[in-house]
Amino acid sequence: MDISHPDLAISAEVVAKPLELAIVLPTYNERGNLASLVERLDKALAGISWEAIFVDDNSPDGTSDEARKIAQSDRRIRVIQRIGRRGLASAAIEGMCSTAAPVVAVMDADHQHDPALLPEMLAAIKSGDYDLAYASRFAEGSSTEAWGRPDRVKASGIANRIANKVTGVQLTDPMSGYFMLRTETLRTDAHRLSGVGFKILLDILATVDEPLRVKEFPLNFAARADGESKLDRTVVFEFLVGLYDKWLGRIIPTRFALFGTIGAVGVVVHMTVLATFLTIAGETLHGNVVTEFELGQTLAALVAMTFNFFLNNALTYADKRLTGFPALMKGWIKFGVTCSVGLLANVGVAAILVRFGVHEYPAALAGIVIGSVWNFALSSKFVWGRYGN
Repeated sequence: MDISHPDLAISAEVVAKPLELAIVLPTYNERGNLASLVERLDKALAGISWEAIFVDDNSPDGTSDEARKIAQSDRRIRVIQRIGRRGLASAAIEGMCSTAAPVVAVMDADHQHDPALLPEMLAAIKSGDYDLAYASRFAEGSSTEAWGRPDRVKASGIANRIANKVTGVQLTDPMSGYFMLRTETLRTDAHRLSGVGFKILLDILATVDEPLRVKEFPLNFAARADGESKLDRTVVFEFLVGLYDKWLGRIIPTRFALFGTIGAVGVVVHMTVLATFLTIAGETLHGNVVTEFELGQTLAALVAMTFNFFLNNALTYADKRLTGFPALMKGWIKFGVTCSVGLLANVGVAAILVRFGVHEYPAALAGIVIGSVWNFALSSKFVWGRYGN
């Protein structure tokens, strides 16, 4: 069986050994990192039977195609190309559940995580003394100097303190994205993992019933070599979402809670627009209160609906996020159409209440509540293509 690679020599002895380790690498726009990373893995894991699973969120730079190209000559490389969904945590879960290896590691594909730690981490797990091994950016002997991001170091320190309170496990870096555990440990609780946010280690630590025995390894955290980070402007929001999911997600579905929270912010937008319009209209429409209110309520509802669409697209449905002007405009139109009945109910209920003497602002709030129920149900299905949590 010829599995030669132009740059890598795989011994027949290693090929014949049972699979020992899988390394899951979530990717997005990291085409330029793959070949050199495979070389580093091959060097670090000499004598160990391993496979690398690149889980790519349909990168526009052709990351998945590059991974497949490498896989044609190196059968240790596998690719999962995800269409229509995004998220580092969910990508890691899919990758970990796809392997037959008894031990699985998760690490970044951007060269910030040193593959040289993998053999030591594997030895710790195989010893039976530990359930999970992870690399810490803040343990004694570690360094973040090469990272060159003191702002992110400070933010990570704050997040770590919060994460320790949530998990009840005192680690120096529970927000680490570089860890290893037995695959059966992951699969036992995979159905309970939220897959929300970007820190799967935090998700695992907060989900398992029995505390895991953890071995910590100091990490010299390097600067990104090439490509695009999966941690975008929503990173803080996603961290808070992950915490919410662990605290209250089983009581109120996380996605519904997000939709409702953004809707609450939309209420502020709605009321601001309405108040502004009524102030201006009062000076021009000369006392026709019902007409003033109906026009103002309609305008405010349209503005708030647009606001809610863009914020939900960026945050609530980040894993299904619409990008590019054509997709956004199509999504906005679909959102408007699916919410049109909710808008009519919103305006209609509020107007009826005003006619019966209810004050404008409580009436507007009642209209918002009625319309929001419809908005969530249909927009989840027809705009972003999924229901619920």
